[in-house]
Amino acid sequence: MNISIGNDHAGSDYKKAISVFLKKQGYNVKNHGTDETTSVDYPDHIHPVAKDISLGRSSMGIIICGSGNGAAMTANKHKKIRAALCWNKETASLARRHNNANVLSIPARFISINLALEMVKVFISNEFEGGRHQGRINKIPCK
Repeated sequence: MNISIGNDHAGSDYKKAISVFLKKQGYNVKNHGTDETTSVDYPDHIHPVAKDISLGRSSMGIIICGSGNGAAMTANKHKKIRAALCWNKETASLARRHNNANVLSIPARFISINLALEMVKVFISNEFEGGRHQGRINKIPCK
């Protein structure tokens, strides 16, 4: 399975740790993020992640910026993307199980790398429950 990852300058260390973890789990990681801490514009690194998923080149995405908000807003502009800003394992689990999120947005300036790794573990290991949640997902797209 391919997982795309993108980050701005606030998430460089997070991306490195998450990429190592995912590769050890057998995932192919497509890196669209910066490795630097010099300021960059997050949309330049988030749009390619969302595009990978929209086009079926990746099954999931992980995006990281300072608050996680800008990254999530950017990703959610793309069709077929349901990016969830999460700040603990519980919200990451619910995003997958109830919202069928396919992108995890991580707020690097507000959580530790260890917590981010725990969130990634939960996010990739949970599946969408469907049922009553599917009807709600069907109501998300705007016409």
